[in-house]
Amino acid sequence: MVTEILAATSAARDTAPAPGDERYDSYCTELARQLTANWDAVLAANAEDIALARQRGLGEPLIDRLQLGYQHLAPLLELAEQTRKALPAVTACSPGTPAFGQSVVRRKPKPLGVLLMIYEARPTVTVEGALLAVAVGNAVILRGGSEIAATNAKLGELAANAARAAGLPEGMVSVLTDGDRRLVRELLKRHDAIDALIPRGSASLIDYCRTASTIPVIASGGGVNHLYVDSSADPAVAARIAVDSKLTEPTACNTLEMVLAHQDIAAQVVTELLALGEEFELRLDPALLVPGEQVSELSARDDGREFLDRSLGVRPVADLAQATAHIRQHGSKHTEGIVSEDPLVVQEFLDTVDAAALVVNGSLRLHDGPTMGLGPEISISTGRLHTRGPVDLSALLTYSWVIEGHGTVRGKERGSAS
Repeated sequence: MVTEILAATSAARDTAPAPGDERYDSYCTELARQLTANWDAVLAANAEDIALARQRGLGEPLIDRLQLGYQHLAPLLELAEQTRKALPAVTACSPGTPAFGQSVVRRKPKPLGVLLMIYEARPTVTVEGALLAVAVGNAVILRGGSEIAATNAKLGELAANAARAAGLPEGMVSVLTDGDRRLVRELLKRHDAIDALIPRGSASLIDYCRTASTIPVIASGGGVNHLYVDSSADPAVAARIAVDSKLTEPTACNTLEMVLAHQDIAAQVVTELLALGEEFELRLDPALLVPGEQVSELSARDDGREFLDRSLGVRPVADLAQATAHIRQHGSKHTEGIVSEDPLVVQEFLDTVDAAALVVNGSLRLHDGPTMGLGPEISISTGRLHTRGPVDLSALLTYSWVIEGHGTVRGKERGSAS
């Protein structure tokens, strides 16, 4: 099975039009049309997956991530339109730079090639992967969790139909619904046919992909994110930022898990958090415990933990140095934030904390490609090589150097080693 899949995707990669071709514009439009015309069928398939998930006893937070509704269609259509509009700028060649006298050097965008995406739970990722990867000329293999097999099969069918209608080669989009893990293990060893691996999901999934694969990985390190509240901060402002960072989407990778509040104002921050009247569980350090139905005690095992629910931890720290040490030990280098009115403290935070995004006096949820003005994203990378932060359309491209001469030769250069 793997051999057939890779033969099809490799053939698609080799015969696909160059980035910027009008067929990719048509693909974005056609995918939106397919989703609109067939959304009821997608929801019917999703209902099958949800029923099976409940039969298996999966928790409601996970089921919530699996479930699709009519409210999910409009954002996907908007994503398709944003992607289409972004293509001309992303796929344009760089301006030529004069070199070697009359010659010109420029960069021409090229697809990464064949991409393998492995992900969990959210079926919207299937659309995102099929859309963004293919729109810039990549062939993509999508392997979602077995919990959304029926949904993914239907979405994969629609994406393949869109590619065909746009005149793109067969095999540009392959969705795997076979739950056999041996299939994944075999794919992870095929660096000869797969150019990049993009895992999205739990820390355990990402760690497995990093260790088991011989394919270059573009991955997040999970979403264990912190917010340091400095002694100069307004506790009420810090509380509002913390709540927005947590509750707008509690299971997202850019969600806040732990508030590290300066010991001088930590109790005030807790008071302000509770005063907001939001529905969440506040896990408090023993030194900060107060009575209340929303309150429980924070334990050592909560450090470095991605709660994936409406839980938020609060620990007091002596200063920024202690907060930084905690982040260095327990953070996932995804998104870290600070609330402070002291510019020297802010600068020290920016100098000493390492993450894909550092947020100053704002919600951690601002770490998002469209929100940052970078356009559509397929994931957020915490790695250092190739790309970091939002994996946007440009991150799904590489380039060739184009050197245009006019009979230009280098000749033998004095002192040259070659």
